[in-house]
Amino acid sequence: MQIERLDHLVMTVANIEATCAFYALVMGMQVVTFGPGRKALAFGEQKINLHERGKEFEPKALVPTPGSADLCFIASTPMSEVIRHLAEEHIEIILGPVKRTGAIGQLESVYFRDPDGNLIEVSTFNKQQ
Repeated sequence: MQIERLDHLVMTVANIEATCAFYALVMGMQVVTFGPGRKALAFGEQKINLHERGKEFEPKALVPTPGSADLCFIASTPMSEVIRHLAEEHIEIILGPVKRTGAIGQLESVYFRDPDGNLIEVSTFNKQQ
């Protein structure tokens, strides 16, 4: 088997509407509806399907829990603009900017939390490689 890419992942959340509002406003993701009332957050060629705690779709993770994700997103926006945008939206940066190593190179990252307490890392590629 040879895996090509990630298509989607599933996040269990406490409140789908609050999650959609946060990721649309703060992260610039598109909220999409698919199937009977299903919601997802689309960006690039990927999406995050949302399950509401207690109303998960089968099959599901063994222990679906809001706030248990640790996700890294790559931004095409310069880091200075990412930081400015987060400040404008009153999002507390809990770490960063710091240097990190991503899947294909060196990153500059900031960390913050979403409404469920998931750790969100937004990174840009270090141009000085």
